[in-house]
Amino acid sequence: MEALNPLAIRALNHLIQGESWAQARLISHSGAQLLIDSGFFVLRLSIDERGLFQPGDKALQADVSITLPSDLPARFLFKRDTLFSSVKLGGSADIAESLAFVLRNLRWDAEADLAQLVGDIPARRLARLGQTLAAAIQDAVGRVAENFSEYAVEESGMLAPNREVTVFGGDVSCLRDDVARLEKRISRL
Repeated sequence: MEALNPLAIRALNHLIQGESWAQARLISHSGAQLLIDSGFFVLRLSIDERGLFQPGDKALQADVSITLPSDLPARFLFKRDTLFSSVKLGGSADIAESLAFVLRNLRWDAEADLAQLVGDIPARRLARLGQTLAAAIQDAVGRVAENFSEYAVEESGMLAPNREVTVFGGDVSCLRDDVARLEKRISRL
């Protein structure tokens, strides 16, 4: 997976160069070593004097470690708002805070990049088509997951419905209270 590291670095730098505030925020952490671990790939980065990422030195200890959740692709597709809350940061708090702020607020202007290749009008139309397709795919996958969930709970009996779990929880609480009362009665004897 190390073959993807230069591509990831190039993509991150492209996004950062499109946002001058991001570059300015990272410049103050020049020389910092970062380690990004997603389980299936590990990316070592360092921040250079221009506020851009460079390949990190494996011999140096990382100033900040970022551990991505194992369900990153699913969160990216369905629950983007929970994506950053599930990332675990370790190391220097100052660098981690700046890095988290930059990564959370970076936006890719795909339309501008497409415009350089095909022109403004086709880029606008392709960007709108891409947004429509992405929304349709996200909706379709969400409906499939919802249908599977309904099947697993209601028709196949693989999972217990919420109402049964709630009743069971209530019964367990009642039994716990009864046992506690019985223990008190026995201790009085």
